[in-house]
Amino acid sequence: MSSMDKRGQDFERKFALDEEQKFKAMNRRNKLLGLWAAEKMGQSGDAAAAYAKEVVAADFEEAGDDDVLRKVLTDLTAKGVSITEAELRTKMDALIAEAVAQVKAGV
Repeated sequence: MSSMDKRGQDFERKFALDEEQKFKAMNRRNKLLGLWAAEKMGQSGDAAAAYAKEVVAADFEEAGDDDVLRKVLTDLTAKGVSITEAELRTKMDALIAEAVAQVKAGV
């Protein structure tokens, strides 16, 4: 194997690892968001965990964050929790930073 082939394989492995880390961080962010929203809606324990799973599953409906944002915003509003889309996006941004740190730490 030439050094160029090895270098190409190294780049491919790094790319795959980076993509896996991104995927894990987004799922972790969505779980944290679901737990946060569940608390805002007065849920705890198993109900909060189940809601967090719904939020994680919502992310597979379409590319990007809009599906998750729409679900959580709709659910919070239905429960009488006053929050704007901008406030929810800010919360999502804060939680992605926390999720990345948790994934890197292996939590």
